[in-house]
Amino acid sequence: MAIQLSEAAIKQVKEMKRAQSLGDDVFLRMGVKGGGCSGMSYVLEFDNEPRPHDRKLEIDGVTVVCDAKSYLYLNVTTLDYVKQGLTAGFTFTNPNAKSTCGCGTSFSA
Repeated sequence: MAIQLSEAAIKQVKEMKRAQSLGDDVFLRMGVKGGGCSGMSYVLEFDNEPRPHDRKLEIDGVTVVCDAKSYLYLNVTTLDYVKQGLTAGFTFTNPNAKSTCGCGTSFSA
């Protein structure tokens, strides 16, 4: 398996790139870093500089890049974009997470 993006996430990433006038060389970087209330935090940002040990995926026209260490934690994770009432945002469904915080932005493995 690999990292997955829902249809809603794909649509939102494409819309954000268009709204920010980002070129085709810009990709979505997914990663994890130490911190957050559960020990590790998700990182999601646009980038245009690949790194030597990055894993690159093409998902329905969206290029997703993840460093090798983060990929160990994000493999089989699904990125979704959810709207509920007045709030909207990206969510992570990560079967590798042993626990998650209430805000959904950090986890422990």
